[in-house]
Order: sequence, then structure tokens, then C-alpha cells
Amino acid sequence: MDGLIKYDFISRMWQDASVGGWHFLSLPEDISSEIRKNLQWQEEGWGRMKATASIKNCQWKTAIWYDTKKGTYILPVKKEIRTKAQLITENDLEVSVWV
Repeated sequence: MDGLIKYDFISRMWQDASVGGWHFLSLPEDISSEIRKNLQWQEEGWGRMKATASIKNCQWKTAIWYDTKKGTYILPVKKEIRTKAQLITENDLEVSVWV
């Protein structure tokens, strides 16, 4: 993807504790630190940064959010993507993110 930086990592999907909570992947701390240091100026508010993500055979436009409590960016994974790629929270997933 022209002009975008690609980050590849492995992460385990987790679900927020709230009722009907969203599912997320946490970007590794080292990648989050690099993105925050070099690209924070691209954040649009509340630590949101436009991104494209890819897991298995699914690629989608999305955003990553900086979680100050975790010190990492988090990637939301909608039900549509979880269903299409047959993702479950117990598995480590190979993820690519372009920012």
C-alpha cells in the first residue's frame, strides 16, 4: 500500500469485559511505541489513527486506538471479520496493520 507503513505481528484476540463487549487485538508494545513516536501526529482524537488490517484472508479499513492504560494501540475486530475469518479468542493470530 503506497505511502503506508506495514507492521506484522502475532496477537491473541480478547473481549472487553462489558456486556456484549467488543473484541480487540493489542499491538505489541515495541510496535505501539514506534507508531506513537513517529506517527502520533496522524491521530484524529482519543488516540484514533486510520489503518488497514489483514488477518487470514480478510483485509479491511479500520482504525487503531491508543490505550493509555495498556500503553499499546488496540485494533477492534468486528463480528463480520471474526465470522468471515473464523476467528476465536483462544488462538494466536498473524496480523498485518498498515498505518
